Amino acid sequence: MNFINIIEKKRDKGKLSGEEIRDFIKRYTAGEIPDYQVSALLMAIYLNGCDEEETFELTKAMALSGDILDLSSIPGIKVDKHSTGGVGDKVTLIAAPVAAACGIPIAKMSGRGLGFTGGTLDKLESIPGLTVSLTEEEFKSQVRDTGYALIGQTRDLAPADKLLYALRDVTGTVGSIPLIASSIMSKKVAAGSDAIVLEVTYGTGAFMRDEESACELARIMMEIGRQAELKMSAVITDMNEPLGHAIGNSLEVIEAIEALKGNAAEDVAEVMEVILPEMIIAGGKAEDKKEAWELALDAVESGRALEVFRRMIKAQHGDPRVTDDYSLFPKAGTVLKVRADRSGYLSVKDCAGIGECLKILGGGRVTKEQEIDLSVGLEMRKKNGERVSEGDCLLEIYAGSGKDAEAARDKYLASVSINDNKPEKHRLIYRLND
Repeated sequence: MNFINIIEKKRDKGKLSGEEIRDFIKRYTAGEIPDYQVSALLMAIYLNGCDEEETFELTKAMALSGDILDLSSIPGIKVDKHSTGGVGDKVTLIAAPVAAACGIPIAKMSGRGLGFTGGTLDKLESIPGLTVSLTEEEFKSQVRDTGYALIGQTRDLAPADKLLYALRDVTGTVGSIPLIASSIMSKKVAAGSDAIVLEVTYGTGAFMRDEESACELARIMMEIGRQAELKMSAVITDMNEPLGHAIGNSLEVIEAIEALKGNAAEDVAEVMEVILPEMIIAGGKAEDKKEAWELALDAVESGRALEVFRRMIKAQHGDPRVTDDYSLFPKAGTVLKVRADRSGYLSVKDCAGIGECLKILGGGRVTKEQEIDLSVGLEMRKKNGERVSEGDCLLEIYAGSGKDAEAARDKYLASVSINDNKPEKHRLIYRLND
């Protein structure tokens, strides 16, 4: 099959057949189609979209490009949680060990950073020694033994998605509903869990810029999951400002550990209060949201959730002492404090712009081969809508050099403003999509 014809067909707004999609995925996975041609097809899909049938066919082809993991040997209902990403989104780092501490097996396969959003794998790799590369048998054994494992895609699980995922990040084709849906759900089908809880974000710091697009993405992903006989639910959350206070790999892990100790930021706790009940109910450990939330709170207050996180770190060859000694994390050489030049209310104009600061600092990828700096990032001392006085510290920037810190400062200041009037507060939880 001539791949140029497939590119031209989608370029001209045609519909790809299941055979064409399967041929494309098979040949690209085998290394028979170069990145530059696949980039052209990705851009055609980004610009012209896919209908539901094409999206379903793409998801199936990517899932079947490798093995389908069989988790039936692990007792219980296996639950996975996935976010479509955002700035400062460390929800998975917190939710997974809490749910595991409630007795739910968590067999989680995550990805790396895309665009201005961080990746769970990159964040975890800031823990000294920790590996996210396990064999399938090691993965299953760890879930059986500790109740929780969080890894990257293995070579044999959805390999087509692993290739496309990296290419989308550096070709400006991340924010496409068919590409996002097929990428996420191909991994979920391949990873073998029984139930999936989706967190679909929208706003200036997300790939979906409005509620309607987020709901449409959630609907398509849930339909794909149901066709694969998975139990599905979705939560729609706002990402018009960064979540929590930390942005950056090691900094976000530290903030997640603090949440596991019961010190979650207000907005992080609000998201947890909707995500965790969905996971706990899906795992069969509670019948309603009130009961599920009480179980989650007990898992944190008793210290069980933090202990589960420690066991995961140790099992994956990391240093569990980081949960008590944050000095073990990689440290940036330069710290720059950004102060308010006037009094008023802080307003976040462009959440993605704040996320771009991490790329400026070297903590996010510009090319798919790039090694990122796990120590750099931002700590927001003031959040959207807070009253500030002239001279107050708005932000601390952790950088590898003064030049990088100053460039990130300029980008941050272009992304926020200080006004006389308090900005309207966005509703963090838009709605549940069941």
